Amino acid sequence: MGMPIGRMILLVSVLLGLQVAPAAAQFRKPKPKLVVAPQVPPPAEVLRLLAEARTLQAQYKESEALGKYEQVLALAPATYEALWQAAVLSVRIGARYTDETRKTAYFSTARLYSSRALVVRPDGAESNYAEALALANQATLLTARSRLLSYKVMKPHVFLAVQQRPDFAPAWQLLGRWHYRVDHYNLLERIFSRVFLGGMPTGASTSAALEALTNAHTLDPQQIQYAYDLARVHLNQGHQRQAVAALQDAVSLTPVTAEELEVSRRSRNLLTQLNRRLVKQVQRHIRAVE
Repeated sequence: MGMPIGRMILLVSVLLGLQVAPAAAQFRKPKPKLVVAPQVPPPAEVLRLLAEARTLQAQYKESEALGKYEQVLALAPATYEALWQAAVLSVRIGARYTDETRKTAYFSTARLYSSRALVVRPDGAESNYAEALALANQATLLTARSRLLSYKVMKPHVFLAVQQRPDFAPAWQLLGRWHYRVDHYNLLERIFSRVFLGGMPTGASTSAALEALTNAHTLDPQQIQYAYDLARVHLNQGHQRQAVAALQDAVSLTPVTAEELEVSRRSRNLLTQLNRRLVKQVQRHIRAVE
């Protein structure tokens, strides 16, 4: 008695499946095994040097702190904190020189450190901030074309920095400066950007600059430079009372470094001018009413 048609079809299907499966398996890529690298703690010497660098920074001994971070990188070249901090310190130290050769050397070194930090953490707030800061300072020494290109290149980095760390006051200050500088391109800069650089960086506005600088000042009210930057933008927009308030915050702070002392002096001079101007405006208003 023959096998029923249904069972015969089922048996043939199973046999074919068993024969085809091994052949198909020859072309199927094996699934890679997930290998988790063990977390290796930093050597004790690296931790000691990092702690010493942070202490020196808190004491405003930035050249010595940079040296410590460089010692860390000689031992552990991929140490994220040492890379982005070394970039920031290189910018700060280089900015103090009037000699362009030394400035260029420090700013170029800063770019090397920030680029390495980006390799370690492409989405890191600090690495992107360091890259944007180095670009912004390098731009001061470049030709007009390269300077405008730098502001275009730094945009995604400074935006990502505040996105990743909304509590990072230095990134907000840098974002505020970026907004104000790009929004105040002169006519030639705007034409050049459109013709040779594929267009101006988008999204820049003075209102966004004020918001970013206000965030920086609110997050770190002890930084005199943040208060001064905020006052200058308010003043340039005709917001005299807001400018006076920011300058009053600035002059209430005790300067520690030579840079802070200079900013304090400028703040006092500007505040005196504004107060005189406001007094004259009040006197004119009183005379007009009388």
